[in-house]
Amino acid sequence: MAKQTNKLPADHGFPNPPFTKEMKATHTILAPDIFPIHMRLISEIFQMYGYHFRILREGGKAVIQKGLEQLHNDMCYPAICMSGQQLYALASGEVDPHKAALIQFQTGGGCRASNYIWMIRKALHNMGMDDVPVLSLSFSKMEKNSGFRISKLMMMKGIVAVMYGDMLMLLKNQIKPYEANPGDTQKVVDRWVSELIGQFYKNRGLFGKAFRRNMQAIAADFHAIPRKNVKKTKVGIVGEIYVKYSPIGNNGLEEFLESQNCEFMVPGVLAFFQYMFDNQKTDRKLYGGSIRGAVVAKAGSAMMRRVEKVFIETLRQYPDFVVPTPFSHICELGDRVIGRGVKMGEGWLLPAEIAELLEKGYNNIICAQPFGCLPNHIVAKGTIRTLRNLYPNANICPVDYDAGASKVNQENRIKLMLALAQEAESQPKPDQSKKGEPRIETNRN
Repeated sequence: MAKQTNKLPADHGFPNPPFTKEMKATHTILAPDIFPIHMRLISEIFQMYGYHFRILREGGKAVIQKGLEQLHNDMCYPAICMSGQQLYALASGEVDPHKAALIQFQTGGGCRASNYIWMIRKALHNMGMDDVPVLSLSFSKMEKNSGFRISKLMMMKGIVAVMYGDMLMLLKNQIKPYEANPGDTQKVVDRWVSELIGQFYKNRGLFGKAFRRNMQAIAADFHAIPRKNVKKTKVGIVGEIYVKYSPIGNNGLEEFLESQNCEFMVPGVLAFFQYMFDNQKTDRKLYGGSIRGAVVAKAGSAMMRRVEKVFIETLRQYPDFVVPTPFSHICELGDRVIGRGVKMGEGWLLPAEIAELLEKGYNNIICAQPFGCLPNHIVAKGTIRTLRNLYPNANICPVDYDAGASKVNQENRIKLMLALAQEAESQPKPDQSKKGEPRIETNRN
């Protein structure tokens, strides 16, 4: 059984009520919306194990304002968005605060996200809601509560749900811009979410041949969707893990790109899992990390490679699908740009994913950078010149997301990037035989 701990420093001063066994039947756990497709599956897994679980999808200025009111305005933008959603739901009257609990998903490591739990408990105290339990679900450790336990099978279902979510997201993004009948792609997504939930209830579709059959069937259903042969501008989206996926965090970026006649690609969550396992091995190699952590990382990496192999073998059956890059090659791409020891936040994975997208033909890259995410800003902006030297066709556009940023300004920056893309597409194609070689710059007098 996975366990949790609910201990605060003795001088913290804010109540920290436990989530008891009785609360499992009476309380609704409120979760922020991080990965729209993936979270639909994950929320149902909590439901099937007896938890009342609700994904919060409210957005807009009122949600952001609630986050700003209760959290320090120097806190990172993802914290403002996610905590803002939860606090807004409690304050709106739609949820009874006496029968609610909050949950935060955390990756651990050297990130401001490690402080989300303490901040939100302080905010609840200031709002007079000291009796609301706050749960932390982290990749590195979990808090202990008698009423909140994650069994091994439940955790396995959650991991598999992320894998299925990646497949659905990947194919949805490739098919929807070209669908002949608007709505066909979403129908396939909805049908498979329902099918997978039904299988999870019966403990099916989790391993081996059953998992592979599901993946093959998903790919076949998407491939059968009638499509139009039209030209779209290809855009890749990278950045901090929350803002690159969440429509609240990125101001509806995907919807905007659809309106601009674009096809967009967002790297899957699977690569981020593999990145975290790789970081454990890097810790051991460079910084004297624990042997146990390295052993666990090795086992986790092996499992992820098996899942990745199913992804790749399934999609290679369809030449018109873009196939994910093996993580081993993503590592090689990152090594050409920056050292593996740069691993705070998205670290070396961010430029590696940019390089992956560029190799796949997504030459127009939006790098979503939230306010307060120092690793993201430093690594992203610091590696752009190297990436442009390696990939002369790269059209990289950093876009800042924060509570005070204008959506109009963000969209105008993206429109400028797209205008440059259209101009480049109208020019004669350069020699591709030297792709990946550094570009030599000379002074012109």
